[in-house]
Amino acid sequence: MSKPDPRTAPFGSLFTDFMAVAGFSNGQWSSPVLQATGPLSLHPAAHVLHYSSSCFEGFKAYRSPGGGAHVFRLDRHIERLRHSARLLVLPEPDAALLREMVLSLVDRVRAEVPEAPGALYLRPILFGTTPNVGAAAHPATEATLLVLASPVWDYFAGGAKPLRIQMEPASRTAPHLGVVKMGGNYAAALGPTLAARAQHKVDQVLFCPNGEVQETGAANFLLFRRNHVLTRSLDSTFLHGVTRDSLLTLARDMGYQVEERIVTVDETLEWVKSGEAALSGTAAVLSGVGTLIWQDQHHHVGDGQIGPVTQELRAALVAVQRGVVADKFGWLTRV
Repeated sequence: MSKPDPRTAPFGSLFTDFMAVAGFSNGQWSSPVLQATGPLSLHPAAHVLHYSSSCFEGFKAYRSPGGGAHVFRLDRHIERLRHSARLLVLPEPDAALLREMVLSLVDRVRAEVPEAPGALYLRPILFGTTPNVGAAAHPATEATLLVLASPVWDYFAGGAKPLRIQMEPASRTAPHLGVVKMGGNYAAALGPTLAARAQHKVDQVLFCPNGEVQETGAANFLLFRRNHVLTRSLDSTFLHGVTRDSLLTLARDMGYQVEERIVTVDETLEWVKSGEAALSGTAAVLSGVGTLIWQDQHHHVGDGQIGPVTQELRAALVAVQRGVVADKFGWLTRV
């Protein structure tokens, strides 16, 4: 039976036949195994179902020019998941364990890594499985770590369109947990996002607590001008995006001035009169913003189209990710 084509399937809806799984109990991790992708057996009292003890990552493997495959910024994603585990007091997987799970899975399903502009989206997830509904004030002592793989196509296969973003004077999540890639943060952003879509037909909500630009429900926010990048400085209130970090590194290498500091709503609205704005993340890499909505007022970003700096930086990063230019930063892990 043939599988659906990743070029036409919704992003992240297809999965390879195998996934990597390891378990934690009695103070130690089991050896990882590759098993058929399918339903899990989970006790209804599992810690994750009651107390949301879960975190995850998302990154991609690419088909290398001339054959083979490689993973983009694997080590950075592993360290971010380990950091998330520490903040949620989950059993922290060894870096070597997670690295082995990712690489063995990619090797096993390498035939399913799409050619460019597709990729193999990788989703490690760690969650507490201790069966105890009375453990609200106690960390999970048992856990499962698994890695899913999903063949995906270019996020902009139908052509990139400038985004409509509503700015909200609210926080996306609890200030000390914004840095954690956990499902609860995404769920918390869903209600405001759906309300904004119904009201203004927007694509995302940009959270701006205390009048300071933070991030959207699923992406970091950046401002561009020719040879100039401005974005929020890192703190615990928002996710430290690996795509964001990669873009800033590339921009500096290309001669851009890169500023990381607190950015206000007022400054942003003034900036976009002649500059550009974009969202960065693993799925779309870099998405241009065409309209910002603040207090029911619509503000065009530049001419309302995707700007040249956004296009230049996205193309530069995609070239590195696909392995068609030199890997001068050591970001690619060959499989």
